[in-house]
Amino acid sequence: METIIILALVFVFVAMRLYSVLGRRTGHEQPIAKPVEAQPKPAPMARSSADIPSQPVAAEPAIDARANEGIRAIVAADPNFDVSAFLNGAQAAYRMVLEAFWRGDRDELARLVDDNVREDFVEAIRLREEAGEVLDNRLISVERAVIKRARLDGQMASVTVRFDADIAAVTRDKEGNVVAGSLSDAVPTHDVWTFSRHVRADDPNWILIETDEAA
Repeated sequence: METIIILALVFVFVAMRLYSVLGRRTGHEQPIAKPVEAQPKPAPMARSSADIPSQPVAAEPAIDARANEGIRAIVAADPNFDVSAFLNGAQAAYRMVLEAFWRGDRDELARLVDDNVREDFVEAIRLREEAGEVLDNRLISVERAVIKRARLDGQMASVTVRFDADIAAVTRDKEGNVVAGSLSDAVPTHDVWTFSRHVRADDPNWILIETDEAA
C-alpha cells in the first residue's frame, strides 16, 4: 500500500512538472506584435518556383514607428495581412531574388519582380555575361529585416523593408578563376526593397517593385 501511495505521489509530482514546462509560457514566447488586434492567417510572399524555407524572424516583428499608420490601413483593407508572416516571406523573397540574379535566371526573376526591376536585373546580367564573368555569391544570413514604410494607395498596398545581411561575394572568369571577392569573408550589405500587392487580388503573393541601397 505504501508503495502504491509513493508511486501516486511521484506521478502527481511529474505531472505538475510537465505542466509547468509545457503548459505555461516561458517568458521568451512573447506574443507577436501586430498593429491591430486580429490578423487571421499568414499572407504568402513571393512567386517562387520551389518551396524555399524562409529564415525566421523574431517573435516581435520589427516595424519602424513611421510605418504603423500604413500597416493599419493595409490591415483594414486586407484583414488577412499578417506582419510576422510578411517579414518571413520578405526574407525568403530577398534570398530568392538575389540567388536568381546571381545565377542569371531571367525566368525566375520574371516571377519575383515587376517589369522595371526585371529590366534592370536583366541588363546587369547581360553586361556580366558579355564580360565573361560569373557570380559565385552566397547569402550567409539576414541579420535583420525591418519594415520602414507602408502605405495604401487605393487598393494597392506597398511595404518597404530594410534588410541587413551578410553576403560572401566572388566574381569568377570563364575558366572559374577568382577575379574579385572571397567566399571566406562575408560583407555586410544593407538594402531597401519595396513590395506591392493589390489587396483584393486572388493571388496572395507580393511582388518586388523597387530596390535601393540603405542610406
